[in-house]
Amino acid sequence: MSANALGTATSPYLLLHKDNPVQWRQWGPEALAEAQAAGKPILLSLGYTACHWCHVMNSESFSDPETAALLNDLFIPILVDREERPDLDQIYQAASGIMGYQGGWPLNIFLKPDGVPYFVAGFLPREERLGQPAFKRVLNDTATLYRDQTEQVANTSGAILGQLSAIYDRDMRMPTENVSLDMAAIRMAQRFDIFFGGIQQQQKFPNPTALEVLWRAFLRTGAPQYSQLTFTTLDHILFGGVYDHVGGGFFRYAMDERWLVPHFEKMLYDNALMIDILTQTWQFNRANLARQRVAETVGWLLRDMKVGDAFAGGLDADSEGEEGKYYLWSEAEIDAALMGTFSARFKQVYGVTRDGNHMGRTILRRLGNPAPAGEADEVLITKQLQMLLAARGKRVAPLRDDKVLADWNGLAIAALANAGMVFERPDWIEAAIAAFDYVVKNLGEGERLSHSFAGGKRGANGFADDYANMARAAVQLAEVTGEPRFVEAAAGWVRTLNDFFWDEAKGGYAFTPSDGEPLIVRIRTVYDNPAPSANGTMMAILTRLAILTGEGAYAARANALVQAMGDEINRSLVSAGAFLNGIEVFGSALQILVIGHKGNARTQELLRTVWGKALPNRLVTQIEPGDPLPAGHAATGQGMQGGQPTAYICQRNLCSTPITSAVTLSQALTLPPQQRQVANG
Repeated sequence: MSANALGTATSPYLLLHKDNPVQWRQWGPEALAEAQAAGKPILLSLGYTACHWCHVMNSESFSDPETAALLNDLFIPILVDREERPDLDQIYQAASGIMGYQGGWPLNIFLKPDGVPYFVAGFLPREERLGQPAFKRVLNDTATLYRDQTEQVANTSGAILGQLSAIYDRDMRMPTENVSLDMAAIRMAQRFDIFFGGIQQQQKFPNPTALEVLWRAFLRTGAPQYSQLTFTTLDHILFGGVYDHVGGGFFRYAMDERWLVPHFEKMLYDNALMIDILTQTWQFNRANLARQRVAETVGWLLRDMKVGDAFAGGLDADSEGEEGKYYLWSEAEIDAALMGTFSARFKQVYGVTRDGNHMGRTILRRLGNPAPAGEADEVLITKQLQMLLAARGKRVAPLRDDKVLADWNGLAIAALANAGMVFERPDWIEAAIAAFDYVVKNLGEGERLSHSFAGGKRGANGFADDYANMARAAVQLAEVTGEPRFVEAAAGWVRTLNDFFWDEAKGGYAFTPSDGEPLIVRIRTVYDNPAPSANGTMMAILTRLAILTGEGAYAARANALVQAMGDEINRSLVSAGAFLNGIEVFGSALQILVIGHKGNARTQELLRTVWGKALPNRLVTQIEPGDPLPAGHAATGQGMQGGQPTAYICQRNLCSTPITSAVTLSQALTLPPQQRQVANG
């Protein structure tokens, strides 16, 4: 083999390695069969386009002819984009944890020809440095281990496979009544940093699904400790270095507990989920900062992330070979870009100094710096940020990963549609619909989805996350537009999940379809990774479809899902935020039914009242007078009162008395959940 096999890849990450002297194969039955025939172990390397250390390893080790020759001689090398094959990434990240490695990317894991791992490593330099062994040494040692210690390798790989099966295929059932959301919220809150926010660890991730668990607990109980943790976290994220103050959007995580120094990747899923949680908190307190950050982040999505009408997967951390170079500023660069304005004030607010705050340059952030003196200052700073954006636009931008991923686009579509209604931005809703239609056209085939689309080609068949998140997007668009085509799309994808992903023996949705490629274990989990788990998302989707259609099978499947996976949240509560949130939707779903002509001002006033409230379990339905409701709906036979548009608050098959006043509706929806139930009953 004189050249590697990546030239025909759809992944931008794989294409970055197509000229390596390493004779890379793409993952598939052919590569595993080749390893079996040659009697060679496999080096599986997992990474992604926005990964800084993946690029370093590519330039140092995979591009080195001597290292490549050794790798080609001893192993069958396979390169995988973890975003294109999240099924492989989840399996082998879990295996690395079993072997005592903390995981992350690049992940270099050594497999027997049957795909079962026996040794793991992360980033490996070409030459030994800072206590890290040279890549060539590790290659020699692991090849020798495989050749000379066959019994040890067999025992190790057998134990790993057994533990993987215990993680993903164990009995996770628990009676629904044993699930306590309040206790789960307390345990989640105990993991949060009370001083700086976020889950306590050296690196701080925004983790919006876990944050939503706390936010929901505050709305449910009124306990101020939850709101304090939520807003402490958000304040540090929104003012800190993990937010791009010039161009909008959130970086993937902070390198420190105070959210000051980011890792400069930008991922689509993070930003979609942050738009969601900020929209929810704004509905409660009308904080201008939340509105501003939502608008800026949506602006970044629409300006920098469009691929056709859909959205790219992410932006690299590096530009010109240096991590964060695109986003860092010297004082001289700030002065030059802001010439003719009061740059001294800007430098005070954003902490710009001659020596900088990060490797001699400045990460723009507002934490710990003087606040703007008033509205005039804010207006000036907004203008100055626009000037900096124009100046930054002349730099070499980070590489964009142009893969369109169905699951991440589903998150972005849902976030855009919801924010578009809440903030009364029809252009955002139009963008969400356009992205939805793009995904359906380019990744859809009947009721089946592909996971990715790049370079005009579809990638792997869809995973459970693709169907769940696109169903979430469809239900959100149905709520926003009232168009039945979105309900039909969601129902079709749920049928696919039920037919090909549901585990008939133990319950719950597997990550891969029953007719898909067999792997060493079939994933079935409630963990967010880091986007919401399909099983968590499906709790809410099934519940809302039951309300929208009146079909009891959806509610029955949601109930079966809680029972099938309920015990799993006890293993790692912090990682099961979406499932906890889904359980709350299942138990407390609230439908606000508005009957009235859509163009009527009073109808719109009632709808605006609902969309202005922090009601994460709500489903808004607007119908024309005389339109039928699903069979058995609690409001069947009800209509407009006195010829006026009328709202009904419905929960657990009970509906409130008719409400024609927006003020009365606002008051009813402001009641704590317990009192609202009494009022409805």
